[in-house]
Amino acid sequence: MKNILFALFILFALKSAAANVDTVKTYSPSMKKEIKAVVITPANYKEKSKFQVVYLLHGYSGNYANWVTTVPAIKNLADQHQLIIVCPDGNFNSWYLDSPEQPNSKYETYIAKELVKWIDDNYKTIADKKARAITGLSMGGHGALYLAFKHQDVFSVAGSMSGGVDIRPFPNNWDMAKLLGTYAAKPAQWDNASVINLTHLLTPNSLALIVQCGTEDFFYKVNVALHEKLTYQNIPHTFITNPGGHTWKYWADAINYQLVFIKANLKE
Repeated sequence: MKNILFALFILFALKSAAANVDTVKTYSPSMKKEIKAVVITPANYKEKSKFQVVYLLHGYSGNYANWVTTVPAIKNLADQHQLIIVCPDGNFNSWYLDSPEQPNSKYETYIAKELVKWIDDNYKTIADKKARAITGLSMGGHGALYLAFKHQDVFSVAGSMSGGVDIRPFPNNWDMAKLLGTYAAKPAQWDNASVINLTHLLTPNSLALIVQCGTEDFFYKVNVALHEKLTYQNIPHTFITNPGGHTWKYWADAINYQLVFIKANLKE
């Protein structure tokens, strides 16, 4: 009987110690609209003074709720690593860019400047790049590296899971021509939007980097190419490749590696 009561007590304690999930409305001055985000705070949020923050981006056709609904274990990971995890809405197909073709699509400005400021103003964060990381899947993997490479004053750690790190081999996919013009007509805009072309912005150890992709993923070759280029340029990074496709099963596993790496490289 005592063992049963003890087990029930432990179960109750674990449930009562669950992370908190808020759905918030933020405002983007550059796009003049409200944008939702999920913010996951550890169970001991009220007891601790400040937390490190991870921005976790969704993929093409997704939204702010994808991560917390599809991988509910993300709440346990926020507790385990003592992190605030922010899942912003990147629109159906923003690719987290400031689009040169659509003036009302400014998701680079929104994530890297407006949202970061809003989170720092409204949550108990360590408001410094040393305590701020970004990662994501697919379109969000591209977005995380793209934003981190271009805003090294904002993020100190960046990751990618199955990221579209070179979009040029896919000129007719995912509505990217709406954001960048056609590749045939405006190749320079595609060049400037491809993560693999932004490695010149890095210096050794300017960012802690983790890049991950499954061997059956259609983005596998471009991720290998990014890894090889970073290696050639002597940019330290962790590259993980293992069996898997472009699936939530892969990302649900990958986020564990990402957050271990991120936590190890963030500073208080």
